Amino acid sequence: MINTEAFLLGFKSLKGARSPAIPLAACFIALGALLKDAGFNIQQSAASSFFTYALPGQLVMAESLLVGASILNIFLAVWLVNFRLYPMTVSLFPLLDHHSQPKWKYYLSCHFLAVTSWLIAKDSYKKINSKYRIDFWIGIGVGTWSTAILMTLIGFLAADLLNKDMLIGLAIVNPTYFFCMMIGAMKKISVSISIILGTILGPVIFLFSAEWSLLFAGLIAGSVGFLFGGNNDK
Repeated sequence: MINTEAFLLGFKSLKGARSPAIPLAACFIALGALLKDAGFNIQQSAASSFFTYALPGQLVMAESLLVGASILNIFLAVWLVNFRLYPMTVSLFPLLDHHSQPKWKYYLSCHFLAVTSWLIAKDSYKKINSKYRIDFWIGIGVGTWSTAILMTLIGFLAADLLNKDMLIGLAIVNPTYFFCMMIGAMKKISVSISIILGTILGPVIFLFSAEWSLLFAGLIAGSVGFLFGGNNDK
């Protein structure tokens, strides 16, 4: 069974000044409007966030459908975009592992993995008894996941009231929140190097290759941060 106290503690992490609920809500409102524009009905839009719960992947899916891409191409594009969740899974779940907890909790709660929930868990897991960290994580995940589904529905219903500029503004709230949270996490040399170098390399590489700038900037900055900052962080 899930420990209620740890679950509620995770769920309540959506409150407060560092809550991801507001930026997450803004982005999924924009997503709901975009899905309606792409031809989805309200049930399909809700199902997209219910089953996928990965904003970049959902955006790629919607845009691919708009340009008439094949199902195979859409599958590959979404898979590649969501591959970013793999290193987050590898870095987080060993911190939540406990021999007394059933494996189904870990398999089920992988669905809740997102940048926002990952940041909260990484920032707070040490404060939770190791036996109940997975229950704490499930609480975080259910809170962020349910927020995403609800806001997708609201965005779909409010689509006619939102113009293009408003949608763009809503869509960039969550990346801005993520960037601010990463700056707040600059307590280690490896993280500091990665963020600063990535911020510099992103615009520079964009001048030469707009399509690959984000990938290469992140890969280079993260690798340099790991190589030169890893030993100093230990």
